[in-house]
Amino acid sequence: MTADRTRARVFVSGTVQGVYYRANTRDTAREKDIDGWVRNLADGRVEAVFEGPEDTVAEMVEWCHTGSPAADVDDVEVEYADPEGEDGFRIRR
Repeated sequence: MTADRTRARVFVSGTVQGVYYRANTRDTAREKDIDGWVRNLADGRVEAVFEGPEDTVAEMVEWCHTGSPAADVDDVEVEYADPEGEDGFRIRR
């Protein structure tokens, strides 16, 4: 892995389930050529992992503060780590 790649694990809270947040995250990540996944959590939050160039991952993290047009985001928590080799971007069930 190159040094300019990073991994961000994001937890998004607010009205983020049932508002196409995951689908919009997937589509936006694919447009930006970011690898990773997104899923709903039982507690009502959405969890996502983004891997790619640091600047593009930062754009995705910033995007999460708004997300889907129907979403109402209250908070975004981010943890950064070394990439683990995600390939493609998918919605996890």
